[in-house]
Amino acid sequence: MNNREVVVLSVGGVRFVTWASTLQQFPESRLARMLNNDDQEFKLVNGEFFVDRDGTLFSYIMDFLRTLQVSLPADFSDYQRLQREVEFYGLHPLADLLSQEHLLKPRMEILEVRFSLQEMQAFFRIFGSCSTTVETLAEKITVFTGQQSGQSWNSPFPSQKPLVPLPLERPSHHDVIFQCGTDYSAGDQFVARYVSVKPDNRKLINGTNVLGLLLDTLLKDGFRLISTRTVSSEEKVECYSFERMRRPARLAITAHQTAGGSEVAQAKRSQVQRRK
Repeated sequence: MNNREVVVLSVGGVRFVTWASTLQQFPESRLARMLNNDDQEFKLVNGEFFVDRDGTLFSYIMDFLRTLQVSLPADFSDYQRLQREVEFYGLHPLADLLSQEHLLKPRMEILEVRFSLQEMQAFFRIFGSCSTTVETLAEKITVFTGQQSGQSWNSPFPSQKPLVPLPLERPSHHDVIFQCGTDYSAGDQFVARYVSVKPDNRKLINGTNVLGLLLDTLLKDGFRLISTRTVSSEEKVECYSFERMRRPARLAITAHQTAGGSEVAQAKRSQVQRRK
């Protein structure tokens, strides 16, 4: 069969339409042999291949054949049934990926925001159990600094003087530290720090306003506020704890043919999961 020929496959009554080349990616699989009429489990009826298997689970197999990636819904639980279907079709590389079930299941993600208000300055420290989330959040936060006169330091808008962006402190992949507000410099001058949180374009100097914007950003990103507590009443440190279900990892393979025609498949984690 020509690899650009359209194939219609009915799995338990659920109809799939694809290219022959999609089903031929793994020559040792039963799907590839089906196209050569070498497998009795598949019946050719009115131009369609029919097999009496689970059509719903086959949709995940079909997605894998098209993308070479395993991406399952967060609430997926039929790992054993899917593994059985994969083994039936002889897709051993996919079976190897599914054996890494612990990577495919969603996990709880915890994030804490510590906020301290001291006179004219506010200090923030964010800790997250997932370093990728912390890194993404850090990319949204920009701190700008500049000197302001004593008469304008508490203005909601920065002066026309150019503001210089400051790098955030990153003690580890799981932490980010920054501050806003003003600090006395000399004479009638103050060093002012403004904070901007994307996609909001405002530059805020008031710590309470920055905290509100930050918490709102986390809620919009799918986090749920689970507790608020005072860590230190003397230092006025408050802690806001959030949680959300982290999306499962996306596993992929790279498959290539050797001269002898056997397959070599290597499982690898998605780049978005490169840090823990």
